[in-house]
Amino acid sequence: MEYVIEMLGIRKEFGGFVANDNITLQLEKGEIHALLGENGAGKSTLMNVLFGLYQPEQGEIRVKGKKVNITNPNIANNLGIGMVHQHFMLVENFTVTENIILGAEPTTMGYIKKKKAAEEIAALSKKYGLDVDPHAKIEDITVGMQQRVEILKTLYRGAEILIFDEPTASLTPQEITELIQIMKRLIAEGKSIILITHKLKEIMEVSDRVTVIRKGKGIGTVVTAETSPPQLAELMVGRQVEFTTVKTEATPGDVILQVQNIVVEDYRKVDKVKGLDLQVRSGEIVGIAGIDGNGQSELIEAITGLRKVKAGSISINGKEITNLKPRKITESSVGHIPQDRHKHGLVLDFSIGHNIVLQTYYQQPNSKNGIMNYKAVSKKANQIIEEFDVRTGDGEHTPARALSGGNQQKAIIGREIDRDPDLLIAALPTRGLDVGAIEFIHSRLIEQRDKGKAVLLISFELDEVMNVSDRIAVIYDGKIVDELDPKQTNEQELGLLMAGHSKKGAQA
Repeated sequence: MEYVIEMLGIRKEFGGFVANDNITLQLEKGEIHALLGENGAGKSTLMNVLFGLYQPEQGEIRVKGKKVNITNPNIANNLGIGMVHQHFMLVENFTVTENIILGAEPTTMGYIKKKKAAEEIAALSKKYGLDVDPHAKIEDITVGMQQRVEILKTLYRGAEILIFDEPTASLTPQEITELIQIMKRLIAEGKSIILITHKLKEIMEVSDRVTVIRKGKGIGTVVTAETSPPQLAELMVGRQVEFTTVKTEATPGDVILQVQNIVVEDYRKVDKVKGLDLQVRSGEIVGIAGIDGNGQSELIEAITGLRKVKAGSISINGKEITNLKPRKITESSVGHIPQDRHKHGLVLDFSIGHNIVLQTYYQQPNSKNGIMNYKAVSKKANQIIEEFDVRTGDGEHTPARALSGGNQQKAIIGREIDRDPDLLIAALPTRGLDVGAIEFIHSRLIEQRDKGKAVLLISFELDEVMNVSDRIAVIYDGKIVDELDPKQTNEQELGLLMAGHSKKGAQA
């Protein structure tokens, strides 16, 4: 058997915490090999070892049978290994082109040939159906578009072995379908892929074999065609997992969130929300279904005070909050799980304990007369870490950036739910989470609903929207075009409405 990559007996530690404990992974030429495990199981760590970002304490790596020492990503690139990272390695104020060519700039007489590079990137983007503007700045494009830039960056460098770390976490169902086709096209061209994903449906659809990791240890490798989602879920978390959300009928009460005819601009001063109306009542979960880029981000940012409302009004519990400062809106009993946890959810260089009190540090008991009560902060942080199963290396003192993406997300969700807001905005709340964590988060959202809270769920996962919501509002081109009962609709009907078609199939 020809292996293009062999990772044999890899051990990686962080200050005494064993992230990878004697793990072996073997990638065959021309296969898509899935790497499956819970949040914090050590998947990204293992791939960062392969890509040269970390150095292992034990074990060896072989590329096409030859032992190699990958001490940095440039060596990995030279060996034909490319990585699409879960948390994007992009420079925010650079353009798409500048990010893609960074470190591999085409030059003539010392001048960077940016125009030629942009043309190549545009051609590559068109070839793979990625639809990325080479001249856009990273800080001005959506999370989904940034993910495509990471994919393009790898393709631009011509890697033969591609590592995809949660590549579909921020993509819409249509974009996921397109990405799967891209992966299959890459395999047909003779490339090999390691795919880290929590999405069992994708693993079953696209992978040839699956290696399962649990709590840093290798559980085993199975042939995808010989297993099933429930079996994989049990291997991953060590117990049986429920795939359907159990909930009672909603009993909606008073209107908590009232959005009336709002207009919101994007960074280019173009209207992205165009006279949108929306209500969310106490005791219900309203899910917003839509393709990324139809005004979801601008709507959330308008409600939470992160973006100005050009026209219209927003109220909470009958009190106008339009264009108030974010802190005032937070104090109006609004909780916000942001879609970009790094940009709007955490201060990565703060400890996870300090991140947990970001919105309450100035209130009692965390603070009195402007002086922090660190004992109270510590107590609150540890309570949320335990209650929401946030896995850390050093408890509340762990830097936020040292946590896995899923554990960062659980900390944010714990922080927002603990404040007990009347309105909880959950934007992509299970992005990058494993099936066990998804099951837990869904149950917490339903628990908030059952306590009489209003929950606004924004997700690109249609099965999540249909499974968790009591009412679905479809957004298209900046407006709510229809509202549906999840029990009376299906993915096909939702997909048509999301693409701008009416229920009868005509273009809206």
